[in-house]
Amino acid sequence: MAISADIGHLGLDDPALYLNRELSWLDFNARVLAMAGRGEVPLLERCKFLAIFSNNLDEFFMVRVAGQQEALESSRASSSPDQLPREEVLNRIASATRLLVSEQYRIWNGLQPELSEAGVQILRPDDLDSAAVSALSQRFEREIEPVLTPLAVGPGLPFPFISQRSLNLGLTVRDPASGESRLARVKVPPGKRFLAVADGFVLLEDLIEANIERIFAGMEIDATIRFRMTRDADLDISDEADDLLGAVEAQIRRRRFGDVVRLEVEEGAPATLLAEIQSALDIEDRDIYHMSGPLDLTALFELTRLERPALLDRPWRARTQWRLQSAPQRPIDLFDVIRRGDVLVHHPYEDFATSVEAFVEQAAEDPDVVAIKQTLYRTGRDTPIVPALVRAAEAGKQVVCLMELQARFDEERNIHWARALERAGVHVAYGLLGMKTHAKLALVMRREGDRVRRYAHIGTGNYHPDTARLYTDLGLFTCNDEITQDVADLFNYLTGFSRSPEYRQVLVAPLNVRDGLIREIRTVVARHEAGEPGRIEMKVNSIMDGPVIRELYQASQAGVAVDLVVRGICGLIPGIPGYSDNIRVRSIIGRFLEHSRVFLFTNGEHTRYLMGSPDIMERNLDHRVETVIPIHDAAAQKEIRFAFDVAYADTVLAWALGADGAWTPVRNVDGEAPVDSQAALMERAVRRSERRGGRRGQAA
Repeated sequence: MAISADIGHLGLDDPALYLNRELSWLDFNARVLAMAGRGEVPLLERCKFLAIFSNNLDEFFMVRVAGQQEALESSRASSSPDQLPREEVLNRIASATRLLVSEQYRIWNGLQPELSEAGVQILRPDDLDSAAVSALSQRFEREIEPVLTPLAVGPGLPFPFISQRSLNLGLTVRDPASGESRLARVKVPPGKRFLAVADGFVLLEDLIEANIERIFAGMEIDATIRFRMTRDADLDISDEADDLLGAVEAQIRRRRFGDVVRLEVEEGAPATLLAEIQSALDIEDRDIYHMSGPLDLTALFELTRLERPALLDRPWRARTQWRLQSAPQRPIDLFDVIRRGDVLVHHPYEDFATSVEAFVEQAAEDPDVVAIKQTLYRTGRDTPIVPALVRAAEAGKQVVCLMELQARFDEERNIHWARALERAGVHVAYGLLGMKTHAKLALVMRREGDRVRRYAHIGTGNYHPDTARLYTDLGLFTCNDEITQDVADLFNYLTGFSRSPEYRQVLVAPLNVRDGLIREIRTVVARHEAGEPGRIEMKVNSIMDGPVIRELYQASQAGVAVDLVVRGICGLIPGIPGYSDNIRVRSIIGRFLEHSRVFLFTNGEHTRYLMGSPDIMERNLDHRVETVIPIHDAAAQKEIRFAFDVAYADTVLAWALGADGAWTPVRNVDGEAPVDSQAALMERAVRRSERRGGRRGQAA
């Protein structure tokens, strides 16, 4: 989103100083798409980024665009700092999306010759020899035709319900005897889209269309169209609901019937047939998108699962954090390690299984552990954490799980796990009505001598083994009395009935995270003005909160250096003379999804380190339960310092945000070696692991 560089003299509340949230998100997805266009990225990884781009765009329309459309229909004024009118936001979204989708298909169409040369050919049925056509025809008859259901529109036959994100064939079917024509629809079965043939792959929808006359026996097909639609998928849970579990289940059932927000069709679709479908779905021209290739490129995830190592990134195996490595034949005692000092783990460079999962599993098996308390926002289908909590409960330990039922698109899985935990005797709570519990906390109470000691894990990412291999996140293990007491007080507040406690070291949203961060910013400014040079550094997924951005602008005006690493949405504009001269914003887009949230506040030689679960967004600071904790351990601080410094040095994955609101790639100066921050962190994890492993081997 480009803005005017000449904005004159403005107050810090002026909309011209802020970028629009939705358009900034599209800029982020454009950076994801750019990875698919980079020739040095392996071919199937480029396919992966095309698929991620499509999946991101689906969710954007299902939630954010749907919300904008609903707000426009309800005549709600803009509530974001940029104050862009809803109609203009929707028009700009449509224009930007068309440009991005055009670029996506340009990349995809350009990739296909390279894929073919590498032995991954995407073919049409017409390209096959007679033997391959015969084999596919038999497969169609045996596996595909039985699950196809033609639905025609006519007297007594209304236009069929079109399910969320389904791929469909629309057809004009004519009876040659009577001359009568009807609109019909055939849904492409969900599941595998790329069907293997001798020389490559054929798309399922191509095979169906090549055999469509079998479905409409005796009829003639005058025209066909492929279409796909996106519906509003956001949940609307009433604050007065007395049964949150039942309310979420009811909303999940309603989600499939949400209003249509986007219609995708293949380029060159017959105008008459498209008009019929558009009318039936009651969708505006602005919300129709023409694609110059197969619809729904999320199917490209299938290709990334092919056994073609040369076309993929080199596999990465996370290393066990050096302090958690066990000697041969002697399992590590995690509680003993934590008592000797806080432990910071950095995923996916350091292993989730040998740290977070091991912590919960060891707590479940340890006879001295008397209680475990855990938050779960998102977790995997095959997570070992839930079974560990079940075993702990069955062993007689007190187990409490605070399950967030409204984790978007994971609601059904969370309901499944909640019921499984309840059946095992775990105390399952669902948090505060109207407020998601987004904090990442695990608390263990262990009897030691004449006292019960608390151990905690506080993280920036979910307790999800799959995303822990793909997302960069931090987690801290600590038995610091004040921090663990704060975590215990928070659990008691969320599961009991009391006023919010006074916390000692932990910041808790919606109570005081915004105020706490603003207080830290103001402290840096005051000391900077008193002669101690100040610097503020933040690494977040998103920053849109008006009050915090205003404080950062004021810090810049006071001469404080502000460095932000923002993966996604950024409402702040750096480099504006007189307002944000001292602010720099970078974004890292690579094979791993940058997900950690960390905050550094420096004066002179002293830096205060904080990390936690929230982004700098109104929703996180006002409408979610979030936690931010201080990092006191010197080794943990050193690891965080390295991660920030290598992000600033990155000339491979980094993008810089300019004063015009545009993002540009950061590249190395001629003669300088390029720096890939994620590769550097992988190398660091290997070196630390091998050095520690060698010492342990010698000791053994």
